[in-house]
Amino acid sequence: MILDSKIPAGPLAEKWSKHKFNLKLVNPANKRKYDIIVVGTGLAGASAAASFGELGYNVKAFFYQDSSRRAHSIAAQGGINAAKNYPNDGDSIFRLFYDTIKGGDYRAREANVYRLAEVSNDIIDQCVAQGVPFARDYGGLLDNRSFGGAQVSRTFYARGQTGQQLLLGAYSALSRQVQKGKVKLYPRTEMVELVKVDGKARGIISRNMVTGAVEAHSAHAVVLATGGYGNVFFLSTNAMGCNGSAVWRAYKKGAFFGNPCFTQIHPTCIPVHGDQQSKLTLMSESLRNDGRVWVPKKVEDAKKIQSGEITPQDIKEADRDYYLERIYPSFGNLVPRDVASRNAKKVCDEGRGVGNTGLAVYLDFEDAIKRDGEDVIRAKYGNLFQMYEKITADNPYKTPMMIYPAVHYTMGGLWVDYNLQTTVPGLYAIGECNFSDHGANRLGASALMQGLADGYFVIPYTIGDYLAQTPYDKIPTDHPEFVQSLKNVNDRIQKLLDVNGQTTVLEFHKRLGRIMWEKCGMARNAKGLTEAVEEIKQLRAEFWKDVKVLGANEELNMTLENALRVADFMELAELMVKDALIREESCGGHFREEHQTEENEAKRDDEGFTFVSAWEYKGEGQEDELHKEELVFENVKLTQRSYK
Repeated sequence: MILDSKIPAGPLAEKWSKHKFNLKLVNPANKRKYDIIVVGTGLAGASAAASFGELGYNVKAFFYQDSSRRAHSIAAQGGINAAKNYPNDGDSIFRLFYDTIKGGDYRAREANVYRLAEVSNDIIDQCVAQGVPFARDYGGLLDNRSFGGAQVSRTFYARGQTGQQLLLGAYSALSRQVQKGKVKLYPRTEMVELVKVDGKARGIISRNMVTGAVEAHSAHAVVLATGGYGNVFFLSTNAMGCNGSAVWRAYKKGAFFGNPCFTQIHPTCIPVHGDQQSKLTLMSESLRNDGRVWVPKKVEDAKKIQSGEITPQDIKEADRDYYLERIYPSFGNLVPRDVASRNAKKVCDEGRGVGNTGLAVYLDFEDAIKRDGEDVIRAKYGNLFQMYEKITADNPYKTPMMIYPAVHYTMGGLWVDYNLQTTVPGLYAIGECNFSDHGANRLGASALMQGLADGYFVIPYTIGDYLAQTPYDKIPTDHPEFVQSLKNVNDRIQKLLDVNGQTTVLEFHKRLGRIMWEKCGMARNAKGLTEAVEEIKQLRAEFWKDVKVLGANEELNMTLENALRVADFMELAELMVKDALIREESCGGHFREEHQTEENEAKRDDEGFTFVSAWEYKGEGQEDELHKEELVFENVKLTQRSYK
């Protein structure tokens, strides 16, 4: 199959405008004849479903939470990027585009990233109109702050609750369409299979998580907005319910998977504190605006801190290594996430880490409090400081925060073309569950931007082009393809229930996570990745022989839910490792230890790897096939990333 990205011809700044004009339209009177399924109602899904309803389509929205307001988008803290240039510090659409391309280590499509930068300003206007309470400056105008990977202030924020406030805005728009009868919500319902008819996506099979009922739902198009798959590592900043099953079900029905190994490690997380921990907590990157990152210069001082002999306040200024400021004087503490994460790991590997495990660095606000006063810092970050203190019992106004990198976001996802359509006609993927906009590393405050850009300003245009060429006829759910898909789902569920082993789903998930973190995490090498492929295969075989799933399907059964998800994670993990193994370079969050510069920076191989790896499922027991979408750069020059 030849990958057709459908990138429009013409100058970069005109591509999206011309493309919109060339797209086929659906007559307003005909929109009510079409049904669209949206899976996931976070920022991308809620904004898309609301927009479809506003346009006149009939929408069915599925989500596993009890309310759309509990989607994981709510956990985003720091902000959302846009090229408004309100601070008048030199920002522009092209600069946002360039920073995003560079931040992704030149592994994203120019056309997609420019469109993202282009519509970013519309997002802010939309959200202000919805009443999103963005921070304001002393004159009442919208305020901005800095984020990693940029030398301008372009991040709009609502204290440390930006994701929550944006989601409430999208939820209000969604609720309006629910009240009008254009959107029907299916809470506590999980997609467990994609249904294709004549090669096109025509519906899904869902499982009611309360009753266990497995049901078929038909539509003219399916839009996935199900977030990332970071929980394949078990410990991550994602909510425990976040999973990759919807995209994996789509993958096994013919949707290609793009760049599965590109995982973002966030540098600013509360460190692991025990074996019984089920998730990690993110501390917003915005804290690096005022917090200074450091460790002791001497290993012996670090050892004393680890043992509790001394406190950070006992380390004199001259004996502190503000290593990001030292290595990257131009960007300092605001280097991109992959750069900050690797350097934190490096100083800890040298034995200079802090905390009782030695796997932490300090994020210190002492200088900022002396400079601006505690009230100013409290106004900026008060809720974040409060959250940190509740979790760790340390007061960050008095003692430095301790942070360490953790799995956060996945840049990989279903391969989509410029219209956000997968390789399965009629199946779209938006937000974090597609691969398209971030390359090998996502800049901070760009996830919310992509989710809302896709939902409000891209998919409402592009899906019409497909529907305009789709007959109005509805596929009944007693169609043979639906019947077969229902049978496949029930067989898979029964197979899990019949194993009746001795090992819990949780234990299998933890073991998978350890393999992934140790061998496909912050640093990777050929030996570890090769070992990981075999270890995952063995673990998967053991899972299907010894997993213990209690209860029955026809009831609330969280063990079964998790077993279905972990079974998919097992297969997805193997593909991630294979993808990391074939990419013999370092780029962004993909750091191969064999490929680094003399300064220990990521060393790309633009001759051999300037492509998107798009994997195709070939069937049970067969090797996945690699396809390549070559990336062409006409507007930026490929250079070694430098933030010094």
